[in-house]
Amino acid sequence: MYAISLGDDGAELRPLEVWHAEELLADIDRGREFIGRHIGLPDVVTDLESARAFLASYAEKRGADGGSLHGIWLDGKLVGGLLFRVWDTPSGVCEAGCWLEPSAAGRGLVTRGMRVLFDWAFEERGMHRVEWHVSSVNEPSIRVARRLGMTREGLLRENYPHRGVRTSTEIWSVLAPEWREARARGARGDH
Repeated sequence: MYAISLGDDGAELRPLEVWHAEELLADIDRGREFIGRHIGLPDVVTDLESARAFLASYAEKRGADGGSLHGIWLDGKLVGGLLFRVWDTPSGVCEAGCWLEPSAAGRGLVTRGMRVLFDWAFEERGMHRVEWHVSSVNEPSIRVARRLGMTREGLLRENYPHRGVRTSTEIWSVLAPEWREARARGARGDH
């Protein structure tokens, strides 16, 4: 399978497949509390069987063209993931998401990986809109949305019960023309 370099620091983006279940479980175990502050993935991936089931669900989504899952490896170790949780080709709308264990945080890995995936979604697959749904208190994820040039569209107040607490969700998005314009400005700025 493919491995796409995310820079000179040994970081790579690769497909996350069912046979990576042990690596996924180890990744989640290393960051269970950190990752679980804002998303429910650690509550879903609790043992090897549930890790396989989670990965199999994304294999099914990929097969049905309804989503995809990609791992971030740093120096050969799985340290997080990027996903298209929702993928609707007919409407041209998808929703991206991520997780990262604490040892990999603050290195720009999510931003770099999402740039690769957004390019693919817009240029290869013809998507029109990528959405980013984020807890209103998840500042690192909000900063990623900003770095990706996304626009904050609104707030869904107390819409998501997470670990017994009602949390609010910010909706961010970027449209294909905006993405292309920003990428063209960045390319011109490189010269």
